[in-house]
Amino acid sequence: MSRRRAAAIGALALAIGGLALAIVVAAEAFPRGLIALALVGVGAPAAWHGLLHVGAVRIAGLAAGALLLAAAVVLVARDRLLAEALIVGAFALSAALGRTAFARRAELAPQPQPRRPVLFYNPKSGGGKAERFRLADEARARGIEPIELRLGEDLAQLVRDAVAAGADGLAMAGGDGSQAIVAAIAAEHDLPYACVPAGTRNHFALDLGVDRDDVVGALDAFVDGGERRVDLAEVNGRVFVNNVSLGLYAEAVQRSGYREAKLRTLAETLPQAIGPDANGPGLRWTGPDGREQRAGAALLVSNNRYRLGRAIGSGTRPRLDAGLLGIAVAGAGERLPWQEWTARAFSVDADEPVTQVPAGIDGEAVKLAPPLRFRTRPGALRVRVARAHPGASPSAGLPDSVGATIGALVRIALAREVARKG
Repeated sequence: MSRRRAAAIGALALAIGGLALAIVVAAEAFPRGLIALALVGVGAPAAWHGLLHVGAVRIAGLAAGALLLAAAVVLVARDRLLAEALIVGAFALSAALGRTAFARRAELAPQPQPRRPVLFYNPKSGGGKAERFRLADEARARGIEPIELRLGEDLAQLVRDAVAAGADGLAMAGGDGSQAIVAAIAAEHDLPYACVPAGTRNHFALDLGVDRDDVVGALDAFVDGGERRVDLAEVNGRVFVNNVSLGLYAEAVQRSGYREAKLRTLAETLPQAIGPDANGPGLRWTGPDGREQRAGAALLVSNNRYRLGRAIGSGTRPRLDAGLLGIAVAGAGERLPWQEWTARAFSVDADEPVTQVPAGIDGEAVKLAPPLRFRTRPGALRVRVARAHPGASPSAGLPDSVGATIGALVRIALAREVARKG
Protein backbone atom coordinates (compact mmCIF):
# COMPACT_ATOMS: atom_id res chain seq x y z
CA MET A 1 0.00 0.00 0.00
CA SER A 2 1.38 3.41 -0.96
CA ARG A 3 2.05 6.14 1.58
CA ARG A 4 -0.56 8.40 -0.03
CA ARG A 5 -3.25 5.72 0.11
CA ALA A 6 -2.50 4.87 3.74
CA ALA A 7 -2.62 8.56 4.67
CA ALA A 8 -5.95 9.03 2.88
CA ILE A 9 -7.48 6.01 4.64
CA GLY A 10 -6.25 7.28 8.00
CA ALA A 11 -7.53 10.82 7.36
CA LEU A 12 -11.01 9.57 6.46
CA ALA A 13 -11.19 7.12 9.37
CA LEU A 14 -10.16 9.75 11.92
CA ALA A 15 -12.53 12.37 10.49
CA ILE A 16 -15.48 9.95 10.60
CA GLY A 17 -14.58 8.81 14.10
CA GLY A 18 -14.19 12.36 15.38
CA LEU A 19 -17.49 13.44 13.84
CA ALA A 20 -19.35 10.46 15.33
CA LEU A 21 -17.91 11.14 18.78
CA ALA A 22 -18.80 14.84 18.49
CA ILE A 23 -22.42 13.96 17.69
CA VAL A 24 -22.63 11.64 20.71
CA VAL A 25 -21.14 14.27 23.04
CA ALA A 26 -23.48 16.97 21.71
CA ALA A 27 -26.53 14.75 22.22
CA GLU A 28 -25.52 13.86 25.77
CA ALA A 29 -24.82 17.51 26.62
CA PHE A 30 -28.32 18.75 25.68
CA PRO A 31 -29.51 21.32 26.75
CA ARG A 32 -26.20 22.53 28.21
CA GLY A 33 -24.82 22.82 24.71
CA LEU A 34 -27.45 25.41 23.75
CA ILE A 35 -26.75 27.43 26.90
CA ALA A 36 -23.02 27.32 26.15
CA LEU A 37 -23.71 28.52 22.62
CA ALA A 38 -25.66 31.47 24.01
CA LEU A 39 -22.78 32.33 26.36
CA VAL A 40 -20.39 32.30 23.40
CA GLY A 41 -22.81 34.47 21.42
CA VAL A 42 -22.65 37.13 24.15
CA GLY A 43 -19.08 36.66 25.30
CA ALA A 44 -17.40 36.92 21.88
CA PRO A 45 -18.98 40.33 21.00
CA ALA A 46 -18.11 41.60 24.49
CA ALA A 47 -14.47 40.64 24.06
CA TRP A 48 -14.37 42.16 20.56
CA HIS A 49 -15.92 45.40 21.91
CA GLY A 50 -13.15 45.50 24.51
CA LEU A 51 -10.44 45.01 21.92
CA LEU A 52 -11.72 47.98 19.92
CA HIS A 53 -11.58 50.37 22.88
CA VAL A 54 -9.05 51.57 25.42
CA GLY A 55 -9.09 52.28 29.14
CA ALA A 56 -11.89 51.06 31.43
CA VAL A 57 -14.14 50.03 28.54
CA ARG A 58 -11.40 47.77 27.20
CA ILE A 59 -10.82 46.11 30.58
CA ALA A 60 -14.54 45.60 31.22
CA GLY A 61 -15.21 44.18 27.76
CA LEU A 62 -12.28 41.77 27.86
CA ALA A 63 -13.10 40.65 31.39
CA ALA A 64 -16.78 40.04 30.60
CA GLY A 65 -15.91 38.21 27.40
CA ALA A 66 -13.34 36.01 29.14
CA LEU A 67 -15.73 35.08 31.95
CA LEU A 68 -18.60 34.21 29.59
CA LEU A 69 -16.40 32.19 27.25
CA ALA A 70 -14.81 30.35 30.18
CA ALA A 71 -18.28 29.56 31.54
CA ALA A 72 -19.28 28.12 28.16
CA VAL A 73 -16.22 25.84 28.12
CA VAL A 74 -16.81 24.64 31.69
CA LEU A 75 -20.50 24.03 31.01
CA VAL A 76 -19.89 21.78 28.02
CA ALA A 77 -16.63 20.19 29.13
CA ARG A 78 -17.62 19.58 32.75
CA ASP A 79 -17.39 15.78 32.61
CA ARG A 80 -16.33 15.18 29.01
CA LEU A 81 -12.79 16.54 28.86
CA LEU A 82 -11.36 13.27 27.62
CA ALA A 83 -13.98 12.89 24.88
CA GLU A 84 -13.51 16.47 23.70
CA ALA A 85 -9.73 16.07 23.70
CA LEU A 86 -10.16 12.94 21.57
CA ILE A 87 -12.40 14.85 19.14
CA VAL A 88 -9.88 17.68 18.74
CA GLY A 89 -7.01 15.23 18.40
CA ALA A 90 -8.85 13.15 15.78
CA PHE A 91 -9.56 16.15 13.57
CA ALA A 92 -6.01 17.53 13.96
CA LEU A 93 -4.45 14.19 13.04
CA SER A 94 -6.92 13.78 10.18
CA ALA A 95 -5.82 17.15 8.75
CA ALA A 96 -2.14 16.18 9.08
CA LEU A 97 -2.72 12.90 7.26
CA GLY A 98 -4.72 14.76 4.62
CA ARG A 99 -1.72 16.97 3.91
CA THR A 100 0.39 13.86 3.43
CA ALA A 101 -2.17 12.29 1.09
CA PHE A 102 -2.27 15.39 -1.12
CA ALA A 103 1.47 16.17 -1.07
CA ARG A 104 2.97 16.65 -4.54
CA ARG A 105 6.39 16.69 -6.08
CA ALA A 106 7.00 18.89 -9.10
CA GLU A 107 8.71 17.69 -12.24
CA LEU A 108 11.25 20.44 -12.84
CA ALA A 109 13.26 20.75 -16.02
CA PRO A 110 16.93 19.84 -15.44
CA GLN A 111 19.39 22.63 -16.07
CA PRO A 112 23.18 22.88 -16.26
CA GLN A 113 25.02 24.08 -13.19
CA PRO A 114 25.90 27.81 -13.25
CA ARG A 115 29.61 28.45 -13.73
CA ARG A 116 29.84 31.31 -11.22
CA PRO A 117 26.92 31.07 -8.76
CA VAL A 118 26.95 33.39 -5.75
CA LEU A 119 25.26 32.98 -2.36
CA PHE A 120 24.41 36.09 -0.34
CA TYR A 121 23.76 35.37 3.31
CA ASN A 122 22.71 37.31 6.39
CA PRO A 123 24.52 35.70 9.34
CA LYS A 124 21.98 37.04 11.87
CA SER A 125 18.80 36.06 10.03
CA GLY A 126 16.63 33.32 11.50
CA GLY A 127 18.51 33.37 14.79
CA GLY A 128 21.85 32.84 13.08
CA LYS A 129 21.02 29.86 10.84
CA ALA A 130 23.71 30.69 8.31
CA GLU A 131 26.41 30.46 10.96
CA ARG A 132 24.87 27.46 12.71
CA PHE A 133 24.74 25.43 9.49
CA ARG A 134 28.12 26.73 8.25
CA LEU A 135 26.51 27.84 4.99
CA ALA A 136 29.59 29.67 3.73
CA ASP A 137 31.69 26.50 3.95
CA GLU A 138 28.90 24.36 2.48
CA ALA A 139 28.56 26.80 -0.42
CA ARG A 140 32.29 26.75 -1.21
CA ALA A 141 32.21 22.94 -1.21
CA ARG A 142 29.61 23.15 -3.99
CA GLY A 143 31.48 25.71 -6.05
CA ILE A 144 29.27 28.59 -4.89
CA GLU A 145 30.90 31.85 -3.82
CA PRO A 146 29.52 33.05 -0.45
CA ILE A 147 29.17 36.78 0.19
CA GLU A 148 28.24 37.89 3.71
CA LEU A 149 25.84 40.79 4.21
CA ARG A 150 27.35 42.91 6.96
CA LEU A 151 25.62 45.52 9.07
CA GLY A 152 25.09 48.73 7.12
CA GLU A 153 25.81 47.25 3.70
CA ASP A 154 23.42 47.65 0.78
CA LEU A 155 22.31 44.19 -0.33
CA ALA A 156 21.07 45.38 -3.72
CA GLN A 157 24.43 46.99 -4.48
CA LEU A 158 26.29 43.84 -3.42
CA VAL A 159 24.17 41.78 -5.81
CA ARG A 160 24.62 44.22 -8.68
CA ASP A 161 28.37 44.26 -8.13
CA ALA A 162 28.44 40.45 -8.22
CA VAL A 163 26.46 40.37 -11.47
CA ALA A 164 28.80 42.94 -13.00
CA ALA A 165 31.72 40.71 -11.99
CA GLY A 166 30.23 37.75 -13.86
CA ALA A 167 27.89 35.96 -11.45
CA ASP A 168 25.49 33.77 -13.46
CA GLY A 169 23.38 32.38 -10.60
CA LEU A 170 22.08 34.18 -7.48
CA ALA A 171 21.02 32.62 -4.17
CA MET A 172 19.90 34.29 -0.94
CA ALA A 173 19.98 32.89 2.59
CA GLY A 174 17.91 35.23 4.70
CA GLY A 175 14.44 36.59 5.34
CA ASP A 176 11.78 37.13 2.69
CA GLY A 177 12.53 40.84 2.40
CA SER A 178 16.10 39.99 1.39
CA GLN A 179 14.82 37.23 -0.91
CA ALA A 180 12.75 39.83 -2.76
CA ILE A 181 15.78 42.07 -3.36
CA VAL A 182 17.89 39.26 -4.82
CA ALA A 183 14.98 37.79 -6.79
CA ALA A 184 14.22 41.18 -8.36
CA ILE A 185 17.79 41.56 -9.64
CA ALA A 186 17.90 37.94 -10.82
CA ALA A 187 14.71 38.57 -12.81
CA GLU A 188 16.11 41.82 -14.19
CA HIS A 189 19.11 39.94 -15.65
CA ASP A 190 17.21 36.67 -16.38
CA LEU A 191 19.54 34.73 -14.07
CA PRO A 192 18.59 31.57 -12.14
CA TYR A 193 17.73 32.18 -8.50
CA ALA A 194 17.72 29.86 -5.47
CA CYS A 195 15.91 30.48 -2.19
CA VAL A 196 17.82 29.18 0.85
CA PRO A 197 15.48 29.02 3.90
CA ALA A 198 17.71 30.69 6.48
CA GLY A 199 15.13 33.25 7.63
CA THR A 200 12.64 33.01 10.47
CA ARG A 201 9.48 31.80 8.72
CA ASN A 202 10.59 31.34 5.11
CA HIS A 203 7.12 31.70 3.58
CA PHE A 204 8.47 32.11 0.05
CA ALA A 205 10.55 28.94 0.37
CA LEU A 206 7.48 27.02 1.59
CA ASP A 207 5.37 28.00 -1.42
CA LEU A 208 8.26 27.33 -3.81
CA GLY A 209 8.46 23.77 -2.49
CA VAL A 210 11.83 24.21 -0.78
CA ASP A 211 12.19 22.03 2.32
CA ARG A 212 12.47 24.58 5.12
CA ASP A 213 14.14 22.02 7.40
CA ASP A 214 16.95 21.37 4.92
CA VAL A 215 18.84 24.65 4.84
CA VAL A 216 22.09 23.18 3.54
CA GLY A 217 20.36 20.94 1.00
CA ALA A 218 18.75 24.01 -0.59
CA LEU A 219 22.22 24.92 -1.93
CA ASP A 220 22.01 21.89 -4.21
CA ALA A 221 19.61 23.89 -6.36
CA PHE A 222 22.76 25.03 -8.20
CA VAL A 223 24.23 21.51 -8.29
CA ASP A 224 21.48 19.16 -9.43
CA GLY A 225 18.39 21.37 -9.29
CA GLY A 226 15.51 21.72 -11.70
CA GLU A 227 14.07 25.01 -12.88
CA ARG A 228 10.67 26.63 -13.36
CA ARG A 229 9.41 30.16 -13.80
CA VAL A 230 7.33 31.88 -11.15
CA ASP A 231 5.73 35.30 -10.82
CA LEU A 232 6.89 38.35 -8.96
CA ALA A 233 4.70 41.27 -7.92
CA GLU A 234 5.39 44.92 -7.24
CA VAL A 235 3.89 47.95 -5.55
CA ASN A 236 4.95 51.39 -6.75
CA GLY A 237 7.90 49.75 -8.48
CA ARG A 238 9.12 47.79 -5.43
CA VAL A 239 9.18 44.01 -5.90
CA PHE A 240 7.70 41.66 -3.32
CA VAL A 241 7.62 37.87 -3.28
CA ASN A 242 4.88 37.23 -0.71
CA ASN A 243 2.51 40.05 0.16
CA VAL A 244 1.87 43.64 1.12
CA SER A 245 -0.35 44.24 4.14
CA LEU A 246 -2.28 47.42 4.89
CA GLY A 247 -4.41 48.29 7.90
CA LEU A 248 -4.09 46.56 11.28
CA TYR A 249 -0.99 44.47 10.65
CA ALA A 250 0.76 47.25 8.76
CA GLU A 251 0.11 49.66 11.62
CA ALA A 252 1.44 47.11 14.13
CA VAL A 253 4.73 46.36 12.34
CA GLN A 254 5.56 50.08 12.36
CA ARG A 255 5.80 49.99 16.16
CA SER A 256 9.18 49.51 17.80
CA GLY A 257 8.05 46.71 20.11
CA TYR A 258 6.41 44.54 17.44
CA ARG A 259 9.26 42.03 17.03
CA GLU A 260 9.46 41.37 20.78
CA ALA A 261 5.71 41.22 21.57
CA LYS A 262 3.67 40.69 18.41
CA LEU A 263 0.31 39.71 19.93
CA ARG A 264 0.39 42.51 22.49
CA THR A 265 1.32 45.06 19.83
CA LEU A 266 -1.51 43.88 17.56
CA ALA A 267 -3.98 44.18 20.45
CA GLU A 268 -2.77 47.69 21.25
CA THR A 269 -3.03 48.71 17.60
CA LEU A 270 -6.57 47.39 17.08
CA PRO A 271 -8.46 50.39 18.61
CA GLN A 272 -6.44 52.91 16.59
CA ALA A 273 -6.83 50.90 13.37
CA ILE A 274 -10.56 49.99 13.36
CA GLY A 275 -12.07 51.10 16.66
CA PRO A 276 -14.71 53.86 17.02
CA ASP A 277 -11.95 56.45 17.46
CA ALA A 278 -9.74 55.05 14.68
CA ASN A 279 -7.32 57.61 13.27
CA GLY A 280 -5.64 55.55 10.55
CA PRO A 281 -5.49 56.69 6.92
CA GLY A 282 -8.76 56.36 5.01
CA LEU A 283 -7.91 53.87 2.28
CA ARG A 284 -10.15 53.24 -0.69
CA TRP A 285 -10.10 50.96 -3.69
CA THR A 286 -12.37 49.45 -6.32
CA GLY A 287 -13.74 46.01 -5.47
CA PRO A 288 -14.44 43.14 -7.87
CA ASP A 289 -17.97 44.47 -8.45
CA GLY A 290 -16.66 47.83 -9.67
CA ARG A 291 -17.81 49.74 -6.57
CA GLU A 292 -15.51 51.89 -4.45
CA GLN A 293 -14.82 50.38 -1.06
CA ARG A 294 -13.14 51.48 2.16
CA ALA A 295 -10.55 49.75 4.35
CA GLY A 296 -11.60 47.36 7.08
CA ALA A 297 -9.37 45.70 9.65
CA ALA A 298 -6.78 44.58 7.12
CA LEU A 299 -6.09 44.47 3.40
CA LEU A 300 -3.64 41.95 1.93
CA VAL A 301 -2.32 42.03 -1.63
CA SER A 302 -0.27 38.96 -2.47
CA ASN A 303 1.90 37.57 -5.22
CA ASN A 304 -0.72 34.98 -6.32
CA ARG A 305 -3.70 33.88 -4.24
CA TYR A 306 -3.43 32.50 -0.72
CA ARG A 307 -5.51 29.53 0.37
CA LEU A 308 -7.50 31.03 3.27
CA GLY A 309 -9.95 29.58 5.76
CA ARG A 310 -9.29 25.91 4.96
CA ALA A 311 -8.54 23.11 7.40
CA ILE A 312 -5.64 21.93 5.24
CA GLY A 313 -3.06 24.16 3.61
CA SER A 314 -4.45 27.46 4.90
CA GLY A 315 -2.01 30.34 4.59
CA THR A 316 -0.09 28.90 1.65
CA ARG A 317 -0.33 29.64 -2.07
CA PRO A 318 -1.24 26.68 -4.30
CA ARG A 319 0.45 28.35 -7.27
CA LEU A 320 3.10 30.97 -7.88
CA ASP A 321 2.68 31.03 -11.66
CA ALA A 322 -0.96 32.03 -12.20
CA GLY A 323 -0.03 35.59 -13.23
CA LEU A 324 -2.48 37.11 -10.73
CA LEU A 325 -2.48 39.15 -7.56
CA GLY A 326 -4.43 37.78 -4.63
CA ILE A 327 -6.51 40.42 -2.82
CA ALA A 328 -8.12 39.78 0.56
CA VAL A 329 -9.97 42.27 2.77
CA ALA A 330 -10.97 41.47 6.37
CA GLY A 331 -13.65 43.35 8.28
CA ALA A 332 -14.88 45.59 5.47
CA GLY A 333 -18.56 45.28 6.35
CA GLU A 334 -19.15 42.26 4.14
CA ARG A 335 -21.35 39.36 5.18
CA LEU A 336 -18.34 37.01 5.19
CA PRO A 337 -15.33 37.39 7.56
CA TRP A 338 -13.28 38.40 4.55
CA GLN A 339 -13.65 39.12 0.88
CA GLU A 340 -11.12 37.82 -1.64
CA TRP A 341 -10.58 37.96 -5.38
CA THR A 342 -7.78 38.00 -7.96
CA ALA A 343 -6.65 40.60 -10.49
CA ARG A 344 -3.65 41.43 -12.65
CA ALA A 345 -3.46 44.96 -11.27
CA PHE A 346 -4.90 46.76 -8.26
CA SER A 347 -4.78 50.30 -6.84
CA VAL A 348 -5.30 51.69 -3.34
CA ASP A 349 -5.66 55.41 -2.70
CA ALA A 350 -5.83 57.44 0.51
CA ASP A 351 -7.90 60.42 1.58
CA GLU A 352 -6.18 63.78 1.85
CA PRO A 353 -4.07 64.98 3.59
CA VAL A 354 -2.42 61.54 3.91
CA THR A 355 0.95 61.50 2.14
CA GLN A 356 2.37 58.25 3.58
CA VAL A 357 0.55 54.93 4.03
CA PRO A 358 2.00 52.42 6.55
CA ALA A 359 2.55 49.02 4.94
CA GLY A 360 4.20 45.71 5.67
CA ILE A 361 6.08 44.42 2.60
CA ASP A 362 7.13 40.79 3.06
CA GLY A 363 6.98 41.46 6.82
CA GLU A 364 9.09 44.64 6.76
CA ALA A 365 7.70 47.99 7.88
CA VAL A 366 7.65 50.71 5.20
CA LYS A 367 5.64 53.78 4.28
CA LEU A 368 4.39 54.29 0.74
CA ALA A 369 3.16 57.39 -1.03
CA PRO A 370 -0.41 57.00 -2.33
CA PRO A 371 -1.78 55.93 -4.68
CA LEU A 372 -0.42 52.41 -4.22
CA ARG A 373 -0.28 50.69 -7.59
CA PHE A 374 0.12 46.91 -7.57
CA ARG A 375 0.82 44.72 -10.57
CA THR A 376 1.90 41.18 -11.27
CA ARG A 377 4.95 40.22 -13.30
CA PRO A 378 4.09 36.79 -14.73
CA GLY A 379 6.95 34.32 -15.14
CA ALA A 380 9.54 36.94 -14.28
CA LEU A 381 11.77 34.74 -12.11
CA ARG A 382 13.75 31.59 -12.99
CA VAL A 383 13.73 29.51 -9.79
CA ARG A 384 16.04 26.58 -9.14
CA VAL A 385 15.00 23.97 -6.56
CA ALA A 386 17.14 21.08 -5.33
CA ARG A 387 16.08 17.70 -6.67
CA ALA A 388 15.64 16.32 -3.13
CA HIS A 389 13.00 18.97 -2.33
CA PRO A 390 9.31 18.83 -3.38
CA GLY A 391 9.40 21.82 -5.72
CA ALA A 392 5.66 22.37 -5.19
CA SER A 393 3.59 24.20 -2.58
CA PRO A 394 2.03 22.11 0.24
CA SER A 395 -1.39 23.15 -1.10
CA ALA A 396 -0.64 22.58 -4.80
CA GLY A 397 -2.78 19.44 -4.99
CA LEU A 398 -5.54 20.42 -2.56
CA PRO A 399 -9.15 20.81 -3.76
CA ASP A 400 -10.85 24.08 -2.81
CA SER A 401 -14.10 22.75 -1.30
CA VAL A 402 -14.80 20.34 1.56
CA GLY A 403 -16.84 18.07 -0.70
CA ALA A 404 -14.12 17.92 -3.33
CA THR A 405 -11.51 17.21 -0.64
CA ILE A 406 -13.52 14.29 0.76
CA GLY A 407 -14.15 12.94 -2.73
CA ALA A 408 -10.47 13.11 -3.61
CA LEU A 409 -9.48 11.36 -0.36
CA VAL A 410 -11.99 8.58 -1.10
CA ARG A 411 -10.55 8.10 -4.59
CA ILE A 412 -7.00 7.95 -3.23
CA ALA A 413 -8.07 5.52 -0.49
CA LEU A 414 -9.73 3.27 -3.09
CA ALA A 415 -6.64 3.50 -5.30
CA ARG A 416 -8.64 5.17 -8.05
CA GLU A 417 -6.63 8.39 -8.02
CA VAL A 418 -3.95 8.39 -10.70
CA ALA A 419 -0.72 9.61 -9.14
CA ARG A 420 -0.05 13.16 -10.27
CA LYS A 421 3.00 15.30 -9.99
CA GLY A 422 2.92 19.07 -9.66
